[in-house]
Amino acid sequence: MTLSNPDNIADLKRIIDGSDNIVFFGGAGVSTESGIPDFRSAGGLFSERVGKLSPEEMLSHTFFMAHTEEFFEFYKSKMIYRDARPNDAHLALARLERAGRLKAVITQNIDGLHQEAGSREVLELHGSVHRNYCMNCRRFHGLDHVLQSEGIPKCESCGGIVKPDVVLYEEALDMDLLGRARLYIEQADVLIVAGTSLRVYPAAGLVQFFGGRHLVLINKSPTPYDHAATLVIHDSIGETLKACVE
Repeated sequence: MTLSNPDNIADLKRIIDGSDNIVFFGGAGVSTESGIPDFRSAGGLFSERVGKLSPEEMLSHTFFMAHTEEFFEFYKSKMIYRDARPNDAHLALARLERAGRLKAVITQNIDGLHQEAGSREVLELHGSVHRNYCMNCRRFHGLDHVLQSEGIPKCESCGGIVKPDVVLYEEALDMDLLGRARLYIEQADVLIVAGTSLRVYPAAGLVQFFGGRHLVLINKSPTPYDHAATLVIHDSIGETLKACVE
C-alpha cells in the first residue's frame, strides 16, 4: 500500500519524535487491517440485520438475558476472530511504548491484539473477549471455554452462566477505567486518535479532556474533532504508524 501524502508522515514523525508523553486512543478501524470488520462502515457488522433484529439489539444486555443461547450463537460467529493477528499499527504502538514515548493505549476494541503485539498499558474500555466470568461465582474462564461450549457456556465450578467480560449495549462502562483513561489524556502532550468516528459516547467524550500540544486524527472519514486537530490523516493506520516509528 502506498501512502497518499508523504508530508503527513513527516509531520507526524516530527510530532512523535518530539514527545515522550504520547497517548493513543483507538477504535474499530485499528483492527480492520487484521481482518476484523468494523461496525458502521459499508460492509461492517452493523450493516447487516439478523432476521428482524439489528446487531445492536442482539448485543444488548436485554437480549443476552432473554435469549442467551441465541446471543452466544451471534457472539461466537460475529465478534470473535481467533485467527486475527496484530497488524502494523499494533506493532508500532508496542514499539513506541518500549521506547518510552507512548504512555498508554486506550482502546474501544475487545480483540486483545494490542497485548498480543506487546503493549502493556492497555485500557480496554469495552472489555475483552479473552476474559469471561461466571455470573454466579465469578470464576474466570478463558476464550477457549466459550468457543468449545455447546450452546450456553457454563461454569466448571458451579454450573452458572459464563458471560463475556465485554460491555454490551445498555451496560455502563467501568467508571474507574474511564477515569484512568481521562487522566492519561489530560496529562498527555500528544494524543493520537485513530480508527474511530468519535461519535459513540461516553468514550468519544474523552477527547475533550485533552489539553496538550498536538491532537492527531487518523481516520477514513471526518470526525467532530477535525477542526481542533494539529494533523488530520485519511490513510492506512498501520502504514502510517509503521512509517513514523521506523
